[in-house]
Amino acid sequence: MSHPAFLRTQHRPWPLPARRWGWNQRWEALLFAHWPLPASALAPLLPADLELDTFEGQAWLGVVPFRMRDVRPRWSPSVPGISAFPELNVRTYVRAGGRAGVWFLSLDADNALAVAMARGLFHLPYFRARMSCRETAGQDEGELSYSSERRHRGAPDAIFEGSYRPTGPVFEASPGTLEHWLTERYCLFTTDRRGRLWRGDIHHQPWPLQIAEARIDRNSMASAHGLTLPECEPQLLFAEELDVAIWSLSLQTKG
Repeated sequence: MSHPAFLRTQHRPWPLPARRWGWNQRWEALLFAHWPLPASALAPLLPADLELDTFEGQAWLGVVPFRMRDVRPRWSPSVPGISAFPELNVRTYVRAGGRAGVWFLSLDADNALAVAMARGLFHLPYFRARMSCRETAGQDEGELSYSSERRHRGAPDAIFEGSYRPTGPVFEASPGTLEHWLTERYCLFTTDRRGRLWRGDIHHQPWPLQIAEARIDRNSMASAHGLTLPECEPQLLFAEELDVAIWSLSLQTKG
């Protein structure tokens, strides 16, 4: 498997899929911003076949801005103007079939073709948005300024504006910690129009995390789903870059 993600596999919670992976992505300049929310607020947003996952009894909601690069099928080179764009997702954590994964409430992207393909191929709730992600000029080295304003017809308004940067050394989260629980997940779940549950497997090396700080000026990503974020400061982590291999969806069996 000639992909940098496969240089390490022993950290996975279950074996690699036997079938061939199909898509390549690189995730860059990523901020994990997480807030604790009551399970009673998030559980109604899930399909019946998914169980809300919690850490020490607490549910979490993530707002995750980053940049996508080298987005392409495994057999194709990157295409300028198509293979790189900002993305922002809103996510929580779930379990099905004995596997812990991610449930996306929404994914916003500044690429109309990527939005259409992700909706069609992966049944994911992608929305078109006007977005920017750039390094800020000033005294804070490595700070990124990020903005996203949804522009998808018929979708709820959703805005994120802020800046963030890493403030500590790179580390790999230890199993059993909240940082590990929030980030080291190797599948997503989604449903199609018939209500069937699908699983999308991914693989990457352990996250190269850093403690981060952020200034969030506007954030209606959660309220677009009828959720109210608590007044507490979010739990913040940063990752510079990560290469990811992605498999096509497989139907999730019950049990």
